[in-house]
This record gives sequence, C-alpha cells and structure tokens, in this order.
Amino acid sequence: MSRCILALNSGSSSLKFTLFQDENKLAEGQAEKVGKPDGTLQMVDSDGKPLMERQVSPGSHAEVLRLVLDSEAMGKLPRPDATGHRLVHGGPRHSGPALINEELIQELRQLVPLAPLHMPSAIEVIEAVSEYSPELAQVACFDTAFHQAMPEIAKRYPLPRQLWEQGVRRYGFHGLSYEYLLGALGQETRGRVVLAHLGSGASCAAVLDGKPIDTTMGLTPSGGLMMGTRTGDLDPGVVLYLIRELHYSADDVARLVDKDSGLLGVSGRSADVRDLTEASGSDETSAQALEMFCYIARKQIAAMAAALGGLDLLVFTGGIGEHAADLRDRICQGLAFLSFRVKVM
Repeated sequence: MSRCILALNSGSSSLKFTLFQDENKLAEGQAEKVGKPDGTLQMVDSDGKPLMERQVSPGSHAEVLRLVLDSEAMGKLPRPDATGHRLVHGGPRHSGPALINEELIQELRQLVPLAPLHMPSAIEVIEAVSEYSPELAQVACFDTAFHQAMPEIAKRYPLPRQLWEQGVRRYGFHGLSYEYLLGALGQETRGRVVLAHLGSGASCAAVLDGKPIDTTMGLTPSGGLMMGTRTGDLDPGVVLYLIRELHYSADDVARLVDKDSGLLGVSGRSADVRDLTEASGSDETSAQALEMFCYIARKQIAAMAAALGGLDLLVFTGGIGEHAADLRDRICQGLAFLSFRVKVM
C-alpha cells in the first residue's frame, strides 16, 4: 500500500519540507527568513515546476507550516499519512528514530540548551502538526543518532567521569546527512572515509568500513569547524576571559559563539561564502575569512584522517561542499600527502 510522508526540517529561521509517496518525491519547498519582514515561501513539484511562491509576513514557524498545509498547492496533493522531523539533538538515549509523544516532547525541551538555534523551532513545528492534525503519526529522526556507535574514547571529553554520567559528552551532528551519504556510496564506504558536510553549519566525520569512528562537533553544534556564524572549536580560556575581564554574561557568550562569529564575525560583512567570494578581490577581511575557513577545514580533515590511520576517500556535501569548487580545491591543497580520492555529493 502506497504511503505519503511529509518530511520537515526546521532551522532557526527556515523551514524546509518535502512530500514523498513511498520513495518518490511529489513536491518540496522552503521558507526562508522566517520571522523577518522579507521572509519568503516557495514550493515546486517533482519536476521543479513552481507550485507556490509568496512573501511571508513576520510570523512563527508554526504559522508558516499552516500556510503550507492550507495552501491550494498542498490541497491538490495526497494527504500525508505521517510526518518525519529532523531533530538536531537526541541526547544520550536515542540511537534511532522515535515515535513522537508528549513524553518525548518534554525530553526534547530539556535538550534545547544543547542546540538553542535549532531545537525550539523544531518543537514548535511538532506541536503545530499535532494541533493541525492530531491523528497524524510523527517520527523524530535525530542528527546525533548516527554517532552513537562511535568508540567511547572518541565521545569522552578529558573531564571528571561524573560529568559523562550527567550527559556531558561528544554527540556529533549532521548524522542524517552522513547516513544518506553512506547509503548512496554503497561499497565505496569500504576503507577509510572522511565525510565533510560544509554549509552554514559544518562538520566532518571519520568512517571506517561504514562505521563512525570520530567527528568534529561535540556536545553542541557550535564546535569543530569554523562556520557561517559559529566559532567552531574555541579555547575555553577565551570564554573565561570574556566573562571575567570583559564582563560578558552567559547570554552574551552564547550570542557571540553561535550568531556573531565564524565567517560573519571575521569578515564583518556576511556569513555567506558567495558574498565573501565576490568581495574578496577588494576586501581583505572577506578574503581572510575564506582563508581561515579553508585552513581550519583542512586541519580538521587531516585530524579525522589521523583517527583513521590514513585516508582513501574524501566526500564533500552541503551547500558549500557541493557548489563552492574553489573552496574545495583550497581545502584539499596541502592534503595531497594522504593520497585520497575526492567525491562531491
């Protein structure tokens, strides 16, 4: 029996959605700049033909979802039998998908401090679906689940052991992307593989014969590589200095680490590599931001290769990984001693 699934991916200011019938894509769309005056909403069919395109006045993720579900375009498509939600954080308990109920929603609320950019909007969308269509089954798919199989030595921080019991450990993220890549690669996952998901959020994962060995993100999606607005790895002493000497509050530090740093912070211009590439010929700070992004990514890829004892295949994905060929080339410069193949997906 054919079934329709509505897949939902909530970002801090975006909402992406795809309607599948079995494994066939019927339609997809996204809302961008949710909550801002220049927000947009668009939807296309499986051939890329526009079904809907409109401005979205400032509103919530829930309001945008209702616009989609009530739209004339959605009314002409089969009604979903279930929804699947990308959840950035699943904590230490979840190593696979989970049916969403009130108990799970309460558990997700407790994880908000570990992914404050992503979890609130995802929970909001889950509750909006429940309100709109209470009988619809909802399934949570966790970005952290993929990394649960990493060796404990890769998941531990060099901290007192009781903090591990309190959930302070390296969870890793972008796991759904990595699962997809491994499925698409098939037999090519044999050997030593580094998967590099490079977008506004960025991370790498080391995979040996299809099994996760290590990854660059940790307790939260803020660590690892330099990102669009996130710092990536940061000396803890920097945070202490900001608090003690410059009188930053915890909220100030959170904003700095997650929203005001990375490509945006270094360039002082934009978090978008397209903007920075265009400006880099005449703007030194834009050029430096891109140089730092490539340099840090190169170091992290080399670290993942060291965890594997070498490298056979490097796979790029994500908006930057797929489309920024110049940055891919710059990242790979200096890694030739590893003698690996490159694949873009």
